[in-house]
Amino acid sequence: MRRNRDLLLAFVWSAIALAGVVFALLWALERYDAASPWIYWGLLLLFPLIALYALRTVRRAPMARLSTLCALNNGPVDLLAAFRHLPFAMGLLGLGLLIIAMARPQSEDNWQDVKREGIDIVIALDISGSMLAKDLKPDRLEASKRVAMEFIDGRPNDRIGLVVYEGEAFTQCPITTDHRVLKELFADAYPGLIDGGTAVGSGLATALNRLRESEAKSKVVILLTDGVSNAGTVQPIDAAQIAEQLGIRVYTIGVGTRGKALSPVARYATGQYRYEYVDVEIDEQTLTRIADLTGGKYFRATDEQKLREIYGEIDRLEKTRIKVTEHRSKNEEYHPFALLGTGLLLIGLVLDRTILRAMA
Repeated sequence: MRRNRDLLLAFVWSAIALAGVVFALLWALERYDAASPWIYWGLLLLFPLIALYALRTVRRAPMARLSTLCALNNGPVDLLAAFRHLPFAMGLLGLGLLIIAMARPQSEDNWQDVKREGIDIVIALDISGSMLAKDLKPDRLEASKRVAMEFIDGRPNDRIGLVVYEGEAFTQCPITTDHRVLKELFADAYPGLIDGGTAVGSGLATALNRLRESEAKSKVVILLTDGVSNAGTVQPIDAAQIAEQLGIRVYTIGVGTRGKALSPVARYATGQYRYEYVDVEIDEQTLTRIADLTGGKYFRATDEQKLREIYGEIDRLEKTRIKVTEHRSKNEEYHPFALLGTGLLLIGLVLDRTILRAMA
């Protein structure tokens, strides 16, 4: 009877130890990668150890033939005897933890260095009186400004500037990363700021001048107009040849419907414009030539949606370069398993040699 009870206690304590090992193993597998995961197979050695311990327990348990079991059944329970297999269970758990530690669980730290290489862009915007034509809503100028500001919002890493031109050209905003200020100055651009006319060549030359000292690897001008160059001291093709020499790409946009458009033709004394339907004339041949010379592209925007699509295509063509460097480091996480396993082995050994020695 005693032998059976002793064997049962041995298996109970072994099961508790194995449960602890399984819990530790699942914890390690979930949280960490192992440098030598094949070592985990060594945990299977725990089962032969349990079998040997059970066999040893059976062999050393004394047998006594009694005529009755009443004395044993009614006798006091020896609580200390119930814990005599505790040292083996602690050693079993400690050994399991040491095997897990030998597999070298490791955690991994990942981080990235992100280097953004922005593009310097200058938007050269025609603000002549004809940009108030109503074929775009509410007019060409407001639609152009609205779509351009959406384009600016989509390029937070780029330096962007604004040049406006009519009969002459001037810099409304130097290239900057302060896009809030840039958009405010965009909103302030309107016809009548400078002499009348359309100086496409001067507008492009002024934009090139803003980019001439730029150290960016990619420099771009977006030139937008709705007419024919009829003012200024610089010819558009001459400015395009300068852009070619400077390595600056020019994307040209002709804004206006095909056919006739309701356009301002005169101005009253009150400052209001008088509108009539007039033919839309855009020098597409010159704008195409400018783009071809500089490696850019010419677009025609007949409505706001088309203008938005054009800016979207320019955005795709001139992607900001982003260089990402990934770093990884391994951190050894076996120390808690090794320390706890060693501690359990030592405590089990001390208990086996002291308090529980008499139960052996």
